[in-house]
Amino acid sequence: MKQNWPRQIWIVRHGESAGNVARDAADLAGHARIEIEERDVDVPLSALGRQQSDALAAWFSDLPLPEQPNVILASPYKRAVQTAQTIAGHLSPSKGLSVGVDERLREKEFGVLDRLTRRGIEELQPDQAEFRRILGKFYHRPPAGESWCDVILRLRSMLDTISLHYADQRVLIVAHQVVVLCMRYIIENLSEEQILEIDRQGDVVNCGVTEYVADAGNEVGGGLVLKRYNFVAPLIEAGAPVTAQTDANVAAR
Repeated sequence: MKQNWPRQIWIVRHGESAGNVARDAADLAGHARIEIEERDVDVPLSALGRQQSDALAAWFSDLPLPEQPNVILASPYKRAVQTAQTIAGHLSPSKGLSVGVDERLREKEFGVLDRLTRRGIEELQPDQAEFRRILGKFYHRPPAGESWCDVILRLRSMLDTISLHYADQRVLIVAHQVVVLCMRYIIENLSEEQILEIDRQGDVVNCGVTEYVADAGNEVGGGLVLKRYNFVAPLIEAGAPVTAQTDANVAAR
């Protein structure tokens, strides 16, 4: 059945989070565990993440009014909601834009590997480290966690909802690194090897923009064409540092 896509979709990774900072500190110190007091869902933006969000929001607000997002959806994780709300706050007040939160856009769940560094997984969960080596990150599902395939399953449902409710709209999605990559996998009809090769080329940057535009003549992606990926010009133009840190659960991503 033909899907009626939005005319434009932006998929943005949240700004740098306090979890990114804690992960870096744990790696530098050679610790097995990442010291974060909050639940992952409650980890906020860092000061730098707020600066990045402001820079991206200014870029969106500088677009001509007919080219700005008129729908904003976000992961329920605090760092994503904060980024999305910052952007919504900069857009035309006459739009009355609010941020719609959808749990299907949440971060990949890491289960027993949550808050472990790469060293921590090898030391404390050696069986899982070996399973992941054998299966690869696309299919490996840690106990009480998710594989990339699990994330893809819920995102297929999310994209059906977007097609149903936001056809011909301009939709901005604020989520997480794995969500950005899995969205590309679905929309562009990629293979496991193709999406993992994109992943190997570098992390999705904080507040990096992935953008699709509608093209009725394009069969791949159901009429959506990739316009840009990991676009960081808004940050550079505003003088905000570009960061590509993986989230605190880097080893399990």
